[in-house]
Amino acid sequence: MVVVTENRWIPATGAVLDAELVVPDRPQGTVVFALSSGSGHRDPDNRYIATSLGSAGLASVTTDLLTSAEAQRDVREGRLKFDIGLLTGRMEAVLEWVSADERLNGLDLGFLGADTGTAAALCTAARHSGIRTVVSSDGRPDLAADCLREVRQPTLLIVRCGDPVIIEYNRQAMELLNSDARLEIVSNVQHLFGETSTLERIARLTRDWFSAHLGRARNGR
Repeated sequence: MVVVTENRWIPATGAVLDAELVVPDRPQGTVVFALSSGSGHRDPDNRYIATSLGSAGLASVTTDLLTSAEAQRDVREGRLKFDIGLLTGRMEAVLEWVSADERLNGLDLGFLGADTGTAAALCTAARHSGIRTVVSSDGRPDLAADCLREVRQPTLLIVRCGDPVIIEYNRQAMELLNSDARLEIVSNVQHLFGETSTLERIARLTRDWFSAHLGRARNGR
């Protein structure tokens, strides 16, 4: 399978967002990563997961919802990454960009959120019925607040077992979702499927979930 990886820059109100696009031959769906770190598209873990998705025939757009300068400023201020309205507006801009790409337009679409980017992914999904599914990885779905009751898409919440506070945030959010939702708590031990690390298990859970929900292109390609 041939997989093409490209750096992209996505225009949004008041910013240009860094992104990495991965497109396999004949993609069967697209996963948009919603990240709020400012450098997540270069993170080795995110690239590992994008590669895993590509091996399953899924394209991915790994997107930083904050610019590098904003993220650096936020280390001191701790404000922008919690501005869910701002992050959701930028997810809308990413959606518009995806719809304009001829390789991605018309494919089933899902969101993969992390940290506070999960809340932006859920709020955006609540507004767009065409989004097929959402996955959160160590995210803060609770910050989506009232949006949670408007989410109709199947949702997978993945949390590492070492953070009981985040686990509780995810449990509370799952109770508010009006959709089929599942919580997976991942421990760093050897599993029956042969994964040797937490990352491998998270990647498998993510890949399998999206493969099940983004199984074909809407336009029949």
